[in-house]
Amino acid sequence: MRASIAADAVNRRWKKPSWLALFLLASGLLFFCCLGFWQLDRAAEKKQLLESYASAASAKAMTLSQARTHERGGGFPRVRTSGRYDGAHTYLLDDQVRNGKQGQLAFALFVPDDGALPLLVNRGFLAHQSDGSMPVTPTLPDGLVTLEGLYGKAPGTGLRMGGNSLPRQNGWPKLTIYIDTVEIGEDLGRDIDEGVLLLDAEPDSIFMRQWTPQIIPPEKHLGYAFQWFCFALASIVIFIVLHWRRPKTESE
Repeated sequence: MRASIAADAVNRRWKKPSWLALFLLASGLLFFCCLGFWQLDRAAEKKQLLESYASAASAKAMTLSQARTHERGGGFPRVRTSGRYDGAHTYLLDDQVRNGKQGQLAFALFVPDDGALPLLVNRGFLAHQSDGSMPVTPTLPDGLVTLEGLYGKAPGTGLRMGGNSLPRQNGWPKLTIYIDTVEIGEDLGRDIDEGVLLLDAEPDSIFMRQWTPQIIPPEKHLGYAFQWFCFALASIVIFIVLHWRRPKTESE
């Protein structure tokens, strides 16, 4: 049996591939390798994002003006700012899930006392009540308050089904399925900051404040990259098998 296999291998000859076969191989390798390296880049980005969140927990707090400059370069600077809440205008980001529970993220408008642009404050997550109804949002504190948290970009808008629903709502708080600071500014009739303040967790608060990004972990991107590189390797193996043939005999 082994002798037969060895003889078959010896008798095989390389068949010159056509230009079409070479083109298909090169295109496949380029396609699979590009996707593989793209997934590696995505894994590196996600790792950097998670490390940035982790390092922000122990970082020194800065002012809002400093944070705006810092955020443009990436990262999530820690901010301490004083001002007053605009208790009349609040927003609820619906269709959110935390720890397997559905609920909402409560956003309030905050006006810094240093004259900076008002900005949205993410107060945290509130789960739906046992009967499925919307949670009761705690009232905002009156007067001057000092807030501390992470300054970052607003949540992604995702799929905008139904368009901007804010102008069609008359009561407060207003319900939305995405946070767009431009549309919210238009709804309020005033300019607001493009960033959002993610409040620090408080032991006695009913809000859940876990700001770890809800993203695909780097390990999955590495797995996807491995798959694409395997496809590239499989293309080479198939190409060799198809062109390393045993010559046909007269009977064949």
